[in-house]
Amino acid sequence: MEVKGTAIESLPLFVKKFYPERYNEWLNSLSEKSCDIMQNALTAEWYPLEQGLTEPTMKVCELFYNGDKKGAWEAGRFSADHSLKGVYKVFVKFGSPHFIIKRASRILPTFYTPSTMKVVGETKRSTTLQIIEFSELDKIIELRIGGWIERALEICGCKNVKIDIPKSLTIGNPLTEFDIKWS
Repeated sequence: MEVKGTAIESLPLFVKKFYPERYNEWLNSLSEKSCDIMQNALTAEWYPLEQGLTEPTMKVCELFYNGDKKGAWEAGRFSADHSLKGVYKVFVKFGSPHFIIKRASRILPTFYTPSTMKVVGETKRSTTLQIIEFSELDKIIELRIGGWIERALEICGCKNVKIDIPKSLTIGNPLTEFDIKWS
C-alpha cells in the first residue's frame, strides 16, 4: 500500500503550526525511514503508507494528544484546509455537498493506492460512503480520512457535520462505512 506525497506534505506543516517548539521531538521519535520521508517527501512520488503516514500520524497522537487518536482526525482536518485552498477552495465552497463527496470518493485512489471508495446512499442532508478496498487501512488513517471529509464539507458551507463509522476494515468488517450528516 502506498500514499502519494501530496497526502504526506500537510503532516509536517500541521506539527510546525500547532507544536512548533516540539517539531524536532516529533521528527526524532520517528523511524529513520519515516523521518526521511517527513523531511524530503516529493508531492508527485509514492511512499509506503506505514512509514509515510501511519507511523508519523501515530506519533502525533502519542506526543500531542496523550495517545488519543483524535490527533489523526485533526491532522485530516488540517490536510483539507491545506489542500483545498486557492482555486480549489472556491470550487469546494460553491459545490454542493453531494458533488464534493462524490469527488472525494474519486480522489481517494489518487492519494492511496490501491484503494476504492464509493457513495452508496444519499438524502438531502446525508450520505453514506464506503471504502471497499484499502489493504493496509489502520484506524489512524481511517480517522484522518474522516477528518478530511468533515472539514471539506464545512468549507463547502455545511453546518453541524457529524460522521459515524459503524463498519470498519480495521476491525474485520468487509468495508469501512462513513455515515455523514449535516445541516
